[in-house]
Amino acid sequence: MSPRTTEQFEEIRESRKKQIMDVALELFSEHGFHQVSINQIAKEAGISKGLMYNYFESKDELIKTIIYKGIDEMLDNLDPDHDGILEHHELINYIHLTFESVRKNQKYWKLYFALMVQPPVMKLIEPHISELKKPLASMMLNYFEKRGYEDPALEMGVFSGLIAGIIQKYVYAPEYFPLEKLEKRIIEIYDK
Repeated sequence: MSPRTTEQFEEIRESRKKQIMDVALELFSEHGFHQVSINQIAKEAGISKGLMYNYFESKDELIKTIIYKGIDEMLDNLDPDHDGILEHHELINYIHLTFESVRKNQKYWKLYFALMVQPPVMKLIEPHISELKKPLASMMLNYFEKRGYEDPALEMGVFSGLIAGIIQKYVYAPEYFPLEKLEKRIIEIYDK
């Protein structure tokens, strides 16, 4: 048997890191960020506490990594060609991909909204989230200006609030919010 290559070690490392993040996401969304310890995460992931620190320096770093990954995916969904310009078809696709993400990653979104109302945790993640959201806000504002909305900044707030509100309601009470119908309705509103 030949020794592992650098690429194989990196694949193993990334796989283990993803496993830890998945376990942490599960535990954080189920029990809350402050109620979960590094020991619990390590135990559930099947690794030692010491090995956990080879992947993440702290629980704070772990939660930041989980949240940033989700925000990065949202930005990629909004601007898939990375040209900094939001086209109409990209906005419609973004709506669809956002709702698809909610269906597939309900625990992530539940955690995200739970963290939004916890000031100590928000202090950890807010600076980076604000930086990530700047290009998003700029693209959306330009889009609504180009589409001729009377108050593009207001429309951006309406659009964002509508999506965020539906997601938040859905993750806590999915039986009352028919996501497919709501997605279709939002697309009807903005597909002009």
